[in-house]
Amino acid sequence: MKELYCGLIKVGVMGSAGGKMDKSITERCRELGRTIAREGCAILTGGCPGLPHEAILGCKEKGGITIGVSPALSIQEHVERYGSPTDNIDVMIFTGSGLMGREIIGVRSCDIVLIVGGRSGTLGEFAIAYDEGRMIGVLTDTGGVADHIKEILDIIKKPTGSRMFFDDDPVRLVERCVASFKAEPPIIMEREARG
Repeated sequence: MKELYCGLIKVGVMGSAGGKMDKSITERCRELGRTIAREGCAILTGGCPGLPHEAILGCKEKGGITIGVSPALSIQEHVERYGSPTDNIDVMIFTGSGLMGREIIGVRSCDIVLIVGGRSGTLGEFAIAYDEGRMIGVLTDTGGVADHIKEILDIIKKPTGSRMFFDDDPVRLVERCVASFKAEPPIIMEREARG
């Protein structure tokens, strides 16, 4: 099959938008963003605050391209209803789909999905990415869902073709995922009937 190309590699950062955020974890998220920019990739988040936005800020520090996939219908709703940031986001896509609806658009717009911390929304994003056979990196020791992904994989026992990477170092995690993607981009096809 001929290699297909569609612009920059898009690395999604999916994780805790709220809750307690340890300073060492927010700094590791910033380093994720810096590394995404250094690798020449674009970053994509749910346009939310918290750990994903820390990664956005790190990406912008290095001049990277940032994309937000908002649950809102407009910038007013994004800020007023969802209390989400607009700073340092170069391109905002307004889905009007609400928090859960935007997850599918966000995940499917990524070439690589990185999981950091996370609660129920992040679990949903992981499930979509895994079920569709997407490349997934997990920044370990960030709490929440990220620290339980291996257990979840043991429970579901469903081969989907997802390439999984686990690392506690944000630079190494991004570099490993990007190198693997460049060497062998995953082929994403309909998988709902399998397994």
